[in-house]
Amino acid sequence: MKNAIILHGTGDKPKDFWFPYLKKELKARGYRVWLPQLPNAEKPNIQDWLSFILKNGKFSNDTVIIGHSSGSQIILSILENIKIKVKQVILVSGYAKLLPQDQKGKKLGNPDWKKIKKHAQNFVFINSDNDPWGCNDKQGRIMFNNLGGILIINHEWHMGSTTYKQPYKKFPLLVKLITNNF
Repeated sequence: MKNAIILHGTGDKPKDFWFPYLKKELKARGYRVWLPQLPNAEKPNIQDWLSFILKNGKFSNDTVIIGHSSGSQIILSILENIKIKVKQVILVSGYAKLLPQDQKGKKLGNPDWKKIKKHAQNFVFINSDNDPWGCNDKQGRIMFNNLGGILIINHEWHMGSTTYKQPYKKFPLLVKLITNNF
């Protein structure tokens, strides 16, 4: 069965931004969708998030995983730790290298690109050239250069941010990318 996992970022909730929209659109197209509240979202610890997702998530060859901001970052760790090859991974405002605000936190260090690449059929990176958090086109390029796939650069800030008052309630491009199997 087709399933999708949608992971929010730091300080976010499943009801924020485009997450409910994407869940509704995918369910209408026959996907089983898991959009969890990740533990301690205000001050995430990558090991806590990883344990929670690996314990509760269902992964198969028909799985699509979508992450926003640090939700994208945890996906890289998931792919380092699962044994199956998922269908598609979409990282929205994702990042590969530690951002200045994460230097003291327990976040992703050095991704194992070879391991990550072998656990997904295809990758899509959507980054903005004006992201205020640093999850920008340069970060997207790092991931694209290491993993291949599709890199989409836009001028849409963080594509969802409470701090910057960017509600970003709909994201039709995601639905197209998932349902058209790019």
